[in-house]
Parts: sequence; structure tokens; C-alpha cells
Amino acid sequence: MRRLAAGNWKMNGSTASLGEIRSLLADHPDPGCEMLICPPATLLAPMAALAAGTALSLGGQDCHQNTSGAHTGDVSAAMLKDAGAGYVILGHSERRADHGETDQLVAQKALAAREAGLVAVICLGETGGERDAGRTLDVVGAQLAGSVPDGASAANTVIAYEPVWAIGTGRIPTLEQIAEVHDFIARALNARFGSAAGAIRILYGGSVKPSNAGEIFAVPHVHGALVGGASLKAADFGAIVSALAAF
Repeated sequence: MRRLAAGNWKMNGSTASLGEIRSLLADHPDPGCEMLICPPATLLAPMAALAAGTALSLGGQDCHQNTSGAHTGDVSAAMLKDAGAGYVILGHSERRADHGETDQLVAQKALAAREAGLVAVICLGETGGERDAGRTLDVVGAQLAGSVPDGASAANTVIAYEPVWAIGTGRIPTLEQIAEVHDFIARALNARFGSAAGAIRILYGGSVKPSNAGEIFAVPHVHGALVGGASLKAADFGAIVSALAAF
């Protein structure tokens, strides 16, 4: 299993930000793990030109469930693929909260991504209220069952556990809490998909930074990270890449 350090730039970045990609590639030409950046759609094509022939993979931050049509402002999986993407983030908590995305819709998008030849990074995670109510595994289990379509395998699916209350807050679960959820996800995948599930990577996301990456990556069933703010700077994301490559 090749571990994965994924960066989600969210609604950040301009053409000037491509300098960070040049620095990242210069400092990590052979990173020892897979590097993935998911920039805004406006930067995907120019970033793909920089990444061509390098160790950097690229992805989109969302896609529409249809291949084309009258959907103003939306981007299809095929369009992302055409612009240079190999991955797409789906079901991020910000999409679920801001756009009302349901598990069913996320699963439809994952199928569209698969059809276009993209790997879907499907996000799961509980809110602070759900964590405090002791419902974390119930919530994550329901999202996993509803958001991941049949036929999932390492070739088309990555799972990202991102507790909503830890995203961008500087708070993270304890290592024991991370281990509990990642073990739960691994067992649920195995129960549903059998041997095909063994190589599906499970990422942790939520305030991952250079100072805590190493201890998080040492947790069983943590196969990498989905990084937010720390992925915007080459020095910070590069340090996380280096920490992951050590495992």
C-alpha cells in the first residue's frame, strides 16, 4: 500500500500560488509516498502543466453526478479528468453542510468519478455534538454505508475520516480516538467488500500539521492524511510528506 499525503486547498489560491507547487516539487522530487494536491478548479489545468512527469498527483474538490448538461457552475468528473485530475474529493463536511449533500448524492458522485477514471476520496466525520453524544461510530458507519457505492476497491476509492469539530480548529482527537474510528472503518470495509477492502487507504484529516503528523501516522490503519490549511505552503506540506514517508 502506497501511503497518501493529500492537500485540499479549498477556496484558496491564485496563479501566484503555483510558486508553492514549484517549491514542493523542487524539495520533494522523490517523496517516498504519494503526494496529492486538490486545488480550486481554476488552478487545476495550470497546476497539471507543472506536475506533468513529476511525483505529484492532482485532484478536484467536488464533481457533479452527471457527465454533462444544464448545470451552471458545476464541473463534471470527466472535465476534471480532462484538466489533469486523477482524484476527486467527495462528501467533504463543508459540502455536506454548505450544500446539503446527502450520502446518496455522494455515492452517485463517486460512481460518476469511477466512470471517468478518477479515484474518489470519500469523506466521513462526526460533528462535535455527535461526538459528545457518543454517536461517532454510528454516524461514521452510516456515512460509510451510504456514501461508498458497491464495487469500491483501492483502485477507485480512498476513505478520509475528518471529525468536523477538528477541521481548521487546531483541535484533534486523541490518538486513541483516531485509532478507534480507523479500526472501525477498516473492519466495516472488510465486512462489506472482503479482500478488495484490504488495500483501500484510510486517511485522517482535521488540523494535521508538521508538529503532530508523525504521531498520527503511527496510529494503526492511518494510511496518510487529508490536509487543509497546512497544504497551502510548500514547507508545511512538505514536512507532512516527509513524516509520512518515514512509515
